[in-house]
Amino acid sequence: MTEQHRDRDDEQLTADLDDARACLRRFHSRLRTSLLTDDELMRLTCAAAEVGRENGAIDVALAGEIHERSRPALGGERLCARKGCRTATELLQRITRVSSATASKLLRVGEAVRSGISVTGLRLPARFAVLGAALGDAEVGVDAANAIVAGLTVASLRADPSAVEAAEAELVQAALGSSPECAVPATADELRIQAAVWRSVIDPDGVEPDEERAMRHRSLTLGRATSSGVRLTGELLPEAAARLQRIFDAYLSPVTKPVAFPTGVPTSVPGGEVDCDGDGVEGGAAEHDAAPIDGRSRTQQQHDVLLSILDSASRSAETPSIGGAPATVVVSVRECDLADGSGVGWVDGSDVPLSVRTVRQLVCAGGVQRVMLSDEGRIVRLGVEQRCFDGRQRRAITLRDRGCVIPGCQVPASWCEIHHVDEYAAGGPTHTDNGVLLCWFHHRTIDHSGWEIRMHAGVPQIKAPPWIDRHHRRWAPATKSRTRLAHTLHDR
Repeated sequence: MTEQHRDRDDEQLTADLDDARACLRRFHSRLRTSLLTDDELMRLTCAAAEVGRENGAIDVALAGEIHERSRPALGGERLCARKGCRTATELLQRITRVSSATASKLLRVGEAVRSGISVTGLRLPARFAVLGAALGDAEVGVDAANAIVAGLTVASLRADPSAVEAAEAELVQAALGSSPECAVPATADELRIQAAVWRSVIDPDGVEPDEERAMRHRSLTLGRATSSGVRLTGELLPEAAARLQRIFDAYLSPVTKPVAFPTGVPTSVPGGEVDCDGDGVEGGAAEHDAAPIDGRSRTQQQHDVLLSILDSASRSAETPSIGGAPATVVVSVRECDLADGSGVGWVDGSDVPLSVRTVRQLVCAGGVQRVMLSDEGRIVRLGVEQRCFDGRQRRAITLRDRGCVIPGCQVPASWCEIHHVDEYAAGGPTHTDNGVLLCWFHHRTIDHSGWEIRMHAGVPQIKAPPWIDRHHRRWAPATKSRTRLAHTLHDR
């Protein structure tokens, strides 16, 4: 092709793209999503996705060429180097303004579906020619293509090329919905799972190197404490992540699990709805609107479950001690601030101050030791550590309450803290008649959540917040002990 013809072709391609962009702008300016019927919305969304796949195919083709012209073997003549960028990823980011993850994905797919040139000048087929054809026809999107390419190009894969080609063909068929196992086109997430299965089929010995790599990369890091929290980063072994996920699923399941409570006590589960007999009689009609009991997001709930697990582990006799004492978080606060409810406290290992409300929760659950300091900081008096509830008391309260006493909360007793109904700092006794089981979250929020707790003849009673039970707020016994519930039902 002569230089003149090349310039003319480039001008025509640019003009075609300008026409396409102008057409899309006109469409967008006329689009009024709120006026569409459901069927129209579905049809236009599907058509827009097809246009997006066409555009994705162009992005992949251009990224593949950028990858080829920026390969390390070219040294200083690399395209990215000549344009002042360290890598092809950085160059593509600068041009397209996408994230590094998106740029890497386009380059990965572009390189995989692009035919190459041998050292002798011969045209070489693409590594993923079948996928490239589907991309070119806009039948497969970039995310789906990336799931296939990434799934079949892991470093540890040791499989015959013909087996990889067979797996590619099957995965493309699944993406198109023409596979016997997939009656409808598979999503990118589904293809990612299928690619992992294909890896195990064509290279069963590759699982062991994957596990060895996971063992080398396993990590868990606590970041620096800030006012917004502490970032937790790392990589878990797959089996460790699976165990943690199952615990989350067990305690945060959205499926409603009715729990038998004494009449008049609102019942719910996380993510479910509140239900309460309006007239206090079993089977009576509810006289108030149902309302969600838990406003926490899924990620917030998972945080609270993990904290409860850690709290339970710290109380275990099998947990190693530090300096002859159980693993204990030490919080310091001025006694006058604790009494007045003002000021802040400080916890060892963090530069972020704690509110007095948080300190009071920790004191309520853990205990207190008074240390008197002189104005110069010298220790002048060292009090005896006062644990709030000992093992015998905890076992007794667990027998009585069985779990967090807030209706609907599924956190078990072993993960709960013991709350002083009459505040410990205000002189409330450390007695089974003054302690109830609360999970970490409900213990932290009991002062402002609207839930009220009182002890009546040594038995905890609960009153629901007004936003749950606006018309018939009443005190009712709270327990999850199956023995006590059976006794209550027998009497009824």
